[in-house]
Amino acid sequence: MPHPKYWMAAFRLRTLPLSLSTIFAGSVAAAMHGVFRWDVLVMASLTTLFLQILSNLANDYGDGVAGTDRHRQGEQRMVQSGHISQKQMLRMIVVFAGLSLLSGLLLLALALPAIFSMRGLMFLAAGVLSIGAAINYTVGRNPYGYKGWGDFFVFVFFGLVGVYGSYYLHAAHFSWPVVKLAVAIGLLSAGVLNVNNLRDEASDRAAGKRTLVVIGGRDFGVRYHVLLLAFAWWCLVAFVTTQASSWMQWLFVLTLPLFIRHLRVIITHREPAAIDPELKRLSLATFFTVMLLVAGQLLTQLFGG
Repeated sequence: MPHPKYWMAAFRLRTLPLSLSTIFAGSVAAAMHGVFRWDVLVMASLTTLFLQILSNLANDYGDGVAGTDRHRQGEQRMVQSGHISQKQMLRMIVVFAGLSLLSGLLLLALALPAIFSMRGLMFLAAGVLSIGAAINYTVGRNPYGYKGWGDFFVFVFFGLVGVYGSYYLHAAHFSWPVVKLAVAIGLLSAGVLNVNNLRDEASDRAAGKRTLVVIGGRDFGVRYHVLLLAFAWWCLVAFVTTQASSWMQWLFVLTLPLFIRHLRVIITHREPAAIDPELKRLSLATFFTVMLLVAGQLLTQLFGG
């Protein structure tokens, strides 16, 4: 049995704040509308953590089998390094797929009055698709991460499904302004993947992994990255402009310098070793932005406008 430290490395704990950002963003939108539920927040967070770890394990396994990680920069992968065997990793993937499904079902049972209603079945389908997307990024006969579709699926599942889905489980009704917030978080999450792809361009190209950066080239990847972050911030500002009732709900702009500094590094550096730290920095900048949205909402509820 592999040492627990190798499983912790395979779980890639540094990716978890970004996944939680999606749930916290949807929940703060629910709080702004007066429909926040603690039980939904707790179960949605747990489900998201299981899904993110599942995705990380499947990514480690898929890239290890394909040999993509052989010359990569950054964190060591466990299957490629031999610390965890392919069979052991597959077993853990099955465990976390089961945990994700069970947690998701409990979440739907809590949030929806009739889990087998049309709405319940739609969310159940979204949950099953989320599990499939977490696994099929690099695993299977046609992994979409090797075909340039990774950014799209990250945008959909971290943005529209993660943020808007969690909001809907709180509120049980549709809201156009929340779509702007969902788009913003989805774009920032796609930006994190793009940093990964900029760092790994050479190794991905050698392994036949056709990310958008490999397809379009380094210069395209940098321009694309700037657009992702710029439009994400436009959507954030547009959301808060229509929803804020207090200046305290604008605290999130304090993180803007973090994004500007990040973009400077991405624009001016090409070396994988220089780009690798930006993965963590962009993930944490996104998380801090959402947490300042949460803090602003809490302060508004405590002290008013």
